Amino acid sequence: QVQLVESGGGLVQAGGSLRLSCAASGLTFSRYTMGWFRQAPGKEREFVASINWNADSTNYADSVKGRFTISRDNANNTVYLQMNSLKPEATAVYYCAVRLRYRSQYDYWGQGTQVTVSS
Repeated sequence: QVQLVESGGGLVQAGGSLRLSCAASGLTFSRYTMGWFRQAPGKEREFVASINWNADSTNYADSVKGRFTISRDNANNTVYLQMNSLKPEATAVYYCAVRLRYRSQYDYWGQGTQVTVSS
C-alpha cells in the first residue's frame, strides 16, 4: 500500500518561509515523478511543483517560480517543498502526490498539510 505523509505546514507571517516534507512508503521514488499541489478555501486544487525521478527536471507554477523549490531525497523516500517569501495567497492545504512512469495523471496522494500565511 502506497502511503504519502506530508508534514511541515503551519502558520507563518507574510514573507516568511516553510519547508514541507513528504515521506513515502510502499514505493521507492525511483522512476516516479513527485509533485506538490495545493487547494485553497473555495478554490480547486492546483499544481504547484513537480520533480522527476532523477531530479534532472522540475516544473513550477508561474505563481511560485523563484520562491518555491522542490527537491527529493530518493535514499530516504522523501520529497520537499521549500517555500520562501510566502504570500497570503499561498494559504492552502498542500498535498504531495506520485505519478507513475508513463502516466499523465497523479496516482497517489497524501493527506495534506495546512499552510496558513497571515498578512
